[in-house]
Amino acid sequence: MEASGVIGRLLGVAGGDAQAALFPWKQVALCLCVVAAWSVVRALEWAWWRPRRLGRALRSQGLRGSIGRPSKTSFTWFGPVPRVTIAEPELVREVLSNKFGHFGRLQRMLHHGVSSHEGEKWAKHRRIINPAFHVEKLKRMLPAFAACCSDLVKRWEGLVADGKLPCEVDVWPEMQNLTGDVIARAAFGSSYLEGRRIFQLQAEQIHLVIATEVHGILKGVVAKEEDALRTGRATSDDLLGLLLESNMEHCRGGDGKAGITTDDVIGECKLFYFAGMETTSWQDRAREEVLRVFGSGGTPDYDGLSRLRIVTMVLYEVLRLYTTLPALQQQTNKPVELGGVRYPVGVMLVLPLLCIHHDRDVWGPDASEFRPERFAEGIAKASGDVDVPAFFPFGWGPRTCAKMGLAMILQRFKFELSPAYTHAPFPHGLLQPEHTAQVMLRRLP
Repeated sequence: MEASGVIGRLLGVAGGDAQAALFPWKQVALCLCVVAAWSVVRALEWAWWRPRRLGRALRSQGLRGSIGRPSKTSFTWFGPVPRVTIAEPELVREVLSNKFGHFGRLQRMLHHGVSSHEGEKWAKHRRIINPAFHVEKLKRMLPAFAACCSDLVKRWEGLVADGKLPCEVDVWPEMQNLTGDVIARAAFGSSYLEGRRIFQLQAEQIHLVIATEVHGILKGVVAKEEDALRTGRATSDDLLGLLLESNMEHCRGGDGKAGITTDDVIGECKLFYFAGMETTSWQDRAREEVLRVFGSGGTPDYDGLSRLRIVTMVLYEVLRLYTTLPALQQQTNKPVELGGVRYPVGVMLVLPLLCIHHDRDVWGPDASEFRPERFAEGIAKASGDVDVPAFFPFGWGPRTCAKMGLAMILQRFKFELSPAYTHAPFPHGLLQPEHTAQVMLRRLP
């Protein structure tokens, strides 16, 4: 009995030791300690050590904070990230023209088009998209532009049918709807109604991320257009058709990597939408020019629009004073030197385009005044003695759609600000009126 009890106790101890050996508590505790220590080090690196290194690197080169010491190049802190504001036009142009991967574009939640890509992916998208924006192909979209502008003009003519008294119109939603209609027709052609719905959702998405329905509608539109191209039913007179046609040409020969994916195409479509959302004596001069080129009822054509010198000057001056995109932000992905300062990786660069457009050192003492004549000799000479052009509108090109819309309005109406109008530009992603934009509209005899 005594022997069996001893044996039982020994077996019990052995069993407990075996269970303890099966679960390595010490190893688990050690792993948890390592993970905790790693997390603390990472947090300290993010919140303390790295910001101190970056700050020392910037201060050692003469950069200082902007508070109380105005400067064209200064830095502040955005949490643990140093944010350097660069307001020198030549340095801004150097940043925007850099295609070597030194700067990372901050990702947009609204689109993932060519403007958010870098390196080889940017180059591939650019090669495929460029053919769709060739002048001769853009000319084929003029009927779509004209149809949208004509609808707007007819609607306004109904509002001022008697022609005797002016009618107050809030032009802000009118211009937003016109922009949506133009993009929907030009980008998607026969899928115009789906395009309008996407535009409405994109506007809502600025406030709420409603990505699922936008993606679903675009996927259906892209699939329908691809099927039409394969069966020869597509006319390729819209941007989506031209983009898909160019993509198919790059994919020929069995090299699937030469083209872009359906999701990439959808990203470019979203970018079409996002990029589109952007005094009396001069009004009379612009109207005289439009009537001289097109007459009182003629539909503007491409060649005529390219001859509208005064209208172009007015549009440029409006874009200077009320820059569609007030500022751009980019982050350094590689060490880079700008203006004698070497920026390490991880610095956020802020390019205050609106401030540059109002800089008196660049544009003169009348920088805040509406003076379209400053563009009389073109963009290069508009900013006075500055060696590098200091004009950074949102996107480039002949602005055919804007010219056509303004020309057709000037052909039929005279307008002035309403007494109810309050001037309050507000940067809500893009620059827009904080309230509304009422004008008094009068039909021309």
